[in-house]
Amino acid sequence: MNLDPLAVAALVAAAAAVVLVLVLLRRPIAAEGGAAERMVESQAALAGRLAQMAEQSAAAQAATAERLAAQERHIAEAVDLRLARLTQLVGETLERNAQSAATTLGDLQSRLAVIDAAQSKIAELSTQVVQLQDILSNKQARGAFGEVQLEALVSGILPPSAYAFQAPVGDGRRVDCLLQLPNPPGAIAIDAKFPLESWHALRAAADEPARVAARRAFAAAILAHVRAIAERYIVPGETAESALMFLPAEAVYAELHANFPEVVEKSFLARVWIVSPTTLMATLNTVRAVLKDVRMREQAGIVQKEVRLLLDDVGRLDDRVGKLQRHFDQTAEDIRQIRISTDKVTKRGERIGELEVEDAAALALRPPAA
Repeated sequence: MNLDPLAVAALVAAAAAVVLVLVLLRRPIAAEGGAAERMVESQAALAGRLAQMAEQSAAAQAATAERLAAQERHIAEAVDLRLARLTQLVGETLERNAQSAATTLGDLQSRLAVIDAAQSKIAELSTQVVQLQDILSNKQARGAFGEVQLEALVSGILPPSAYAFQAPVGDGRRVDCLLQLPNPPGAIAIDAKFPLESWHALRAAADEPARVAARRAFAAAILAHVRAIAERYIVPGETAESALMFLPAEAVYAELHANFPEVVEKSFLARVWIVSPTTLMATLNTVRAVLKDVRMREQAGIVQKEVRLLLDDVGRLDDRVGKLQRHFDQTAEDIRQIRISTDKVTKRGERIGELEVEDAAALALRPPAA
């Protein structure tokens, strides 16, 4: 709180008077007049000092109050400035947070849209998987699925002249695909097989007896397909000495080669090579290289034939050039002889021009030239 300087001075004077009264009460009253006068003078001096101290205290209080007021104003201004800065910072921070929240909400909406699209695609894919399971559960549809996959692989790698689908082989039999290769090896038959039931039974076997039975059934199904292909699609004199059995599932192919080596060995003995989509692609690429080599050899034969014909033409051209050269040589000889004759004629003419006219007598007396 700020105190009024006059009130402070009054308080100080009152305090001095009280002190003076107390001093007078404590001193014994003396009857001497000189002592009384000195006492009065001392009290007056003390009162003057007290009044001076009251004035000084009032001035100091006034200066202190002014300094406190100035400090208060300075503090108020600093507080106002800091409050303004803080308000500005809070506003900027809130604005940035609002922009960030808006951006985050926009990104979130975009991601939600992507998630919705992905979810719809997953739902569509689930429907397609269910449809595929329905297709694979039917033997005829499963066979058609293998044939379609086989056709896609073959037609995507080989030229149309190198294969035929549902081609006749033997006595009225038709194979899924027949690769038209030159001898050797000749045409190679490819038949698609899909032993899905036995493979599912093998995968679903819960105990050892069930696994043993499923393994036997799976091996028997594969070997039955191998024997059917060997008997139906390996025709001496018409096809190659081997054929291909196409398994349209990599899992079935991997299971066969990992756990049934005896079945694979028996298929080798029967000259039926079991292939999957991946291995069939490698085989077809090899076939394409063989066909390319055959075409290159055919083209090389044509080139050699044309080169021989070209050499014959060059030989005939050389003969004709020789004949023309002989004609040129004969013509050059004739021209040389003609030049000799013309030189003689010219010389004779020159000599005739150099002769002087002699008189007739001298000419008459001159013996004739030999």
